[in-house]
Amino acid sequence: MYNKSAKWYQKSGTQGDVVISTRVRLARNLSSVPFPAGLSAERRNEVTQRTREALKESDRAGDYDFLEMENMETRDALSMVERHLISPEFSKCDKGSAMLLKKDESVSVMINEEDHLRIQVMRPGLDLDEAYKIADEIDTLLDEKLKFAFDDRLGYLTQCPSNLGTGMRASIMLHLPALHERGAIQQLANTVSKLGLTIRGLYGEGSKPEGAIYQLSNQVTLGISEQAAIENLKGIAAQIIREERAGREQLRRNPRFEDMVWRSLGLLQTARLLSHDEFMTLISNLRVGVALGIVEGISLDTLSGLISDAQPATIMAAARKDMEPAQRDVERASMVRSRLTRTGELS
Repeated sequence: MYNKSAKWYQKSGTQGDVVISTRVRLARNLSSVPFPAGLSAERRNEVTQRTREALKESDRAGDYDFLEMENMETRDALSMVERHLISPEFSKCDKGSAMLLKKDESVSVMINEEDHLRIQVMRPGLDLDEAYKIADEIDTLLDEKLKFAFDDRLGYLTQCPSNLGTGMRASIMLHLPALHERGAIQQLANTVSKLGLTIRGLYGEGSKPEGAIYQLSNQVTLGISEQAAIENLKGIAAQIIREERAGREQLRRNPRFEDMVWRSLGLLQTARLLSHDEFMTLISNLRVGVALGIVEGISLDTLSGLISDAQPATIMAAARKDMEPAQRDVERASMVRSRLTRTGELS
């Protein structure tokens, strides 16, 4: 399922030169139903239908689509992983698993993943407070109808003990080419881990960084409030943003860096074949060049949309057909040329 209408990720937000996006995710379970690992297909369907009905009874119902995983093409499910709408694990779910997806894709509710519900809110740029506010509103709305499992001492009860307490994972997607180039990411990861945070690749745990894009998120959910976790994440993010910007200013003074930015733009505007890895390297170079004002006439909004739409499964989802890697490389190059080339120039 791929809808070409306007999406949240086609915009750049606050601190958008470094921060690509913000996500707040809440893990919740129904108090009257065993955890998903112990559920029969019939009980899983019960959770799905009760959640769907709870949203239907609200004034938000018209904003959402209901999607059943067993009816979803593999390429569409993988595209949703690429767009950070669902987890890699959820893409493999079928009977009894479903999702509620807001039409601009800024909110998704995974039903019967590791927990009964995973409520997720995405925002462009650095916008933790607003993302949490929206997530909290949806959480309250659904809790009134479904009654979530909660313990006065342990907080929200979750299938994995590591999510006990708030059940919240807040994360920020950061573009860190200067720190990446300097080889500072491992030291940064070691430092933030002592502060209850973790830094990972583009798709979270176990994934590699692509295009120097990293996820910074909280690890601690027990014994801390949601607001305290968010403030801690904001404080550490502010320090990383300052370090990245300082590193970029050093890069700017290197003539080879400016040459690399312009070469990257030239390749993106003219290439007839673009592999995924080459595209991510080139778009990363161009993005920092645009953010520094080296390249004018191209917006960060355009680049944000491209980073999402040029991913392998998303290309196939948009075309509504499976493709070999070489076919995707042709389609990706054509898309990039179209969006980055001005009228009357190279095509």
